[in-house]
Amino acid sequence: MNPLQHAVPSRPLNLNSVSIHDPYWTPYVQLVRQTVIPYQWEALNDRIPDAEPSHAISNFRRAACLEPGGFGGMVFQDTDLYKWLEAVGYTLSASPDPDLERLADEAIELIAAAQQEDGYLNTYFTLAEPGKRWTNLTDCHEMYCAGHLIEAAVAYWQGTGKTVLLGVARRLADHIDRRFGPEPGQIRGYDGHQEIELALVKLYEATGEERYLKLASFFIDERGQDPSFFHQEWKARGQISHWSPGVVQETPPALEYLQAHKPVREQEAASGHAVRAVYMYTAMADLALHRGDESLLQACRRLWNNMVHRQMYINGSIGSTHLGEAFTFDYDLPNDTNYSETCASIGLIFFARRMLQAEVKGEYGDVMERALYNTVTAGIAGDGKHYFYVNPMEVWPEASAKNPGKHHVKAVRQKWYGCACCPPNVARLLTSLSQYIYTASSNTLYTHLFIGSDIQAELGDTRLKLKMDSSLPWKGSVSLTVRALEGPAAFTLSIRVPGWASDCRLAVNGEAVTPVICDGYAYVQRSWAQGDRLTAEFGMKPQRLYANPLARANAGRVALQRGPLVYCFEEEDNGAPLAALSLSPEAPISEITGRWRDEVVFLETEGFRLESPPGNELYSSRQPVKRPVTLTAVPYTLWGNRTPGQEMLVWMRES
Repeated sequence: MNPLQHAVPSRPLNLNSVSIHDPYWTPYVQLVRQTVIPYQWEALNDRIPDAEPSHAISNFRRAACLEPGGFGGMVFQDTDLYKWLEAVGYTLSASPDPDLERLADEAIELIAAAQQEDGYLNTYFTLAEPGKRWTNLTDCHEMYCAGHLIEAAVAYWQGTGKTVLLGVARRLADHIDRRFGPEPGQIRGYDGHQEIELALVKLYEATGEERYLKLASFFIDERGQDPSFFHQEWKARGQISHWSPGVVQETPPALEYLQAHKPVREQEAASGHAVRAVYMYTAMADLALHRGDESLLQACRRLWNNMVHRQMYINGSIGSTHLGEAFTFDYDLPNDTNYSETCASIGLIFFARRMLQAEVKGEYGDVMERALYNTVTAGIAGDGKHYFYVNPMEVWPEASAKNPGKHHVKAVRQKWYGCACCPPNVARLLTSLSQYIYTASSNTLYTHLFIGSDIQAELGDTRLKLKMDSSLPWKGSVSLTVRALEGPAAFTLSIRVPGWASDCRLAVNGEAVTPVICDGYAYVQRSWAQGDRLTAEFGMKPQRLYANPLARANAGRVALQRGPLVYCFEEEDNGAPLAALSLSPEAPISEITGRWRDEVVFLETEGFRLESPPGNELYSSRQPVKRPVTLTAVPYTLWGNRTPGQEMLVWMRES
């Protein structure tokens, strides 16, 4: 049998089929369980000193008529609680905790009490504008909020078996299904912030109710049709935006920012708000899978290629400008003003996994790994209580403080944000990490991420248990061991060969094998027995990476990578200003361990520092003095954890 015959599509394993036991990732999962979730609960209740208030719990209490008062916070504030509950659902699936479950159940009772009789649920419109439901989908994120409720409900049901929140979500989804659609009397519209589309697919998968999949398809297919729904809605409300009350605007909403400038199947380039875009692309890939829609899948491929090969940063982040948290245009990748929102990289991971389900290609796994190991984990401090919203390539703290164009770039992770979408998003991704490691088809188990774990899988009629051991990201050794199998069985184990690997050696039970390699995945087909062990050794040689010269910000610059980790230079090791430094193109790169934590690998190489002539004039005809120096690079994901508030630089001049 051809080992590639049944390569696609594949499916993720059940939530409770994968248990993570990994020296690198288990501490992150434990940090979320033990610190992040309790800390974020305190933040949701406005009990973190000197942090921006959330208002989330108080809004639900007021909407449920349990206390007096009006709405507080952002119009989409409800989602912070929903994402927290989603993370709790995943956590309880892996580690039952009666006290945490009791706390979550109380929050769910509060949400249920705030739901209206017709199924509608949104604390902003319940408290602030009860007569204006569904009148400003462009700005007010009603369905975005609903989508996060649905995702939380599915996760909590999967984690605990409890259906109260799932019932709340279904009543809200049914309400939306009645209000929106192509039939007379329904609203032919869709939300300004995509999210409900992918959530409805999850609800369909949980319940089997076809109408939820049909509604998700309607929202995707209707988007970008002419005449524009957003322009019609804007005119109907007197050309007034939620963000500028009482101000009549001359210019209608920008459709490209909302990914509504063309039908989705005709869109060619990633545009507009980065998080909205990748959430939409995720839903498009979901629907392509469930409906066998080749034209939708082709649009996903086209958008993926533009985003990854023209508009993605080296750390797997997206969104070049803080104005609208958006994409700009091909190769426009500034280093010191980029936005690169943590949520956007999380959405990119969502999209990558769906594309891996549709077609197993190494590039999807490489990008998923790049975003996870670099941007997502950089977004949270080692203490679990401080967060980055923006993930820059370069930080000059004084400019962040004094240049209005760089105020969004923080040199220090923050305790919380008034718009706190990123912290709970990190929590829900890390607690659901088991869903991104593997997928399976009828005869093949695919390993996409190398994260130590125990798994149970069904490949056709074959049931098996395997254990993966991984030494990534510090070393390149990976193994898959068959732990339980009812007699020998023929199937295929497939593992991604990372794009960063300088070489790859595979063996079964210690004997070298030459696998079939296709699209970045190695396929080993054989009759497997209990105790069989597939091992892989990936070369981890440090690399110099160069950008296409069309990416002007990085022309003449170099970045360093080792394994899946992108590296950066910090002031602590190299002194300021970092902009005066350059790397020698011929100098070897050494690996240094034990300088901070025992397992962390720093990189060391030779370079130069420019020093100004005496007098320190702003401009001079005299050349700066070029002095040799030893330079140290640290993993980007860990920057700002040793001495917060200092300079940082990813792309270094080469000379």
